[in-house]
Amino acid sequence: MLQRIQTVYLILTAVVSAGVSMYLPYGLDKNAVALYVKTEPFLLGMFLGSAVLSLISVFLFKNRKLQFVLGRINILLNFILLGVFVYWSLTVSGETYVSEKGIGMIIPVISIVLLVMANKAIKKDENLVKSVDRLR
Repeated sequence: MLQRIQTVYLILTAVVSAGVSMYLPYGLDKNAVALYVKTEPFLLGMFLGSAVLSLISVFLFKNRKLQFVLGRINILLNFILLGVFVYWSLTVSGETYVSEKGIGMIIPVISIVLLVMANKAIKKDENLVKSVDRLR
């Protein structure tokens, strides 16, 4: 069912991961030039992977357990992405690649929050179905 609240959370995660991340800089280099995800193949792949996992999860509404597992994998992927951003921002010895942090570095945090809320709603649905099955 596509009208559930976790569908809204998953679609928002996909929009944030694929759409917003392309237009917000994740940092500034030593020449004060904005750094975007679309210029880094690794980051682009991670963000698009997160968006694709979210969209796949939307259409797995009949298999809630797999939907929940994909949500957890997506959370793990976003934690790895957040770890990469933190590593890049903390290894500033002098003036290296990422000189200043940008607003794009909090996109994985937003995605993680949305995915946790989606997983809570999926778990709630699963518990509801289990309770109804017990009554039969």
